[in-house]
Amino acid sequence: MKRILIVINTLGMAGAETALLELVRHINPREYQTDLYVLLGQGELVHRLPEHIRLLNRRYSDCSVLSREGKKLLFSNTLRALAARGNLFFLLPYLAGNFWEMAGKKRILPDKLMWRALSDGAERFDRVYDLAVAFLEGGASYYVADHVKAKKKAAFIHVDYTRAGYTRRLDRDCYLKFDRIFTVSDEVRKAFLKVYPQCREKTEIFHNLVDREGILKKAQLPGGFSDSFQGLRILTVGRLTAQKALEVSVEAMALLKKSGENVRWYVLGEGDERRFLEGKIRQLGLERDFLLLGAVPNPYPYLRQADIYVHASRYEGKSIAIQEAQILGKPILVSDCSGNREQVKPMEDGMMCSLTPEGIRDGVQALIHDGDLRKRLGLAAAARSFGDASELEKLFCLLA
Repeated sequence: MKRILIVINTLGMAGAETALLELVRHINPREYQTDLYVLLGQGELVHRLPEHIRLLNRRYSDCSVLSREGKKLLFSNTLRALAARGNLFFLLPYLAGNFWEMAGKKRILPDKLMWRALSDGAERFDRVYDLAVAFLEGGASYYVADHVKAKKKAAFIHVDYTRAGYTRRLDRDCYLKFDRIFTVSDEVRKAFLKVYPQCREKTEIFHNLVDREGILKKAQLPGGFSDSFQGLRILTVGRLTAQKALEVSVEAMALLKKSGENVRWYVLGEGDERRFLEGKIRQLGLERDFLLLGAVPNPYPYLRQADIYVHASRYEGKSIAIQEAQILGKPILVSDCSGNREQVKPMEDGMMCSLTPEGIRDGVQALIHDGDLRKRLGLAAAARSFGDASELEKLFCLLA
């Protein structure tokens, strides 16, 4: 029986983590023994792991990395990692050099610096695997490249690499140590190869697996909106982070209300920008119009009940949330950015707008005032095809 190790940074409620759950669900336990190591040792999706996946972490918390408890745990784990094996002494030149490089670009990203410390201070395992998979950028990739013994190694890239803030100096050229690199879309592949052109021959596209039937079934479960709003409901699903540009959507909502539109905007997701967004919402007097509902275990009843789905972000890899909205036949408005361009064909199965308050307002208004357009785009979205279990052959061929 072949042995596989998969490493991911966390198991929080986010797109890559959801994609991982769907991938491991299709691994045959009679053919492969699959271990999972979660670098931060936390995340609420751990309870959704199939029984045949063995979790290696000696310590694990099912709290969200975005909760108060989760942030305390992250802080203590970071301190522990820095103290392990004298890491702080060895990492000082790395941390200082990358910090000043970021400062020169006026874009300091503490989370990117943290991944190297967490990777080097993480648990180590003596066993040799037939295949080790880093399912996310940053810590998981550093850990598999430097601290895992395996006959073959593969890495997944889910984001626009440069827009996310990664560099070869930050990575220490870790991707040169992998046998195969999978990107979730063509635009993600192109962005990655601008940084690592010598990896072209071993880089290919691996489409996220999506459980269409499971999503349709979960959408029929109890739940969803609990208010009695009678207008059109706009929904966005995503983390409250700078990447998602939700402050622009808040400003677009202010323009929609100024125009007299009878709409209410809901956001499912949690993140570090909650306080900032709440301040923006109060400033514009939208407390009853733009609602941050937090992360929910089952977003699909909300998606089923929504009238319009909006995904206006600064950049994407390949959004699971957009795919889920498409499966449920929603008319979709996305911003014109990397990732989104591959997922929506403008005026065929969705709409595209500029990432400005006015651009979003205009796109939403076009959908508000044309019910036939909403219906046509929704039907076309539901007819799209997505990655299926056949994608796994790209991974398993490394075990041949």
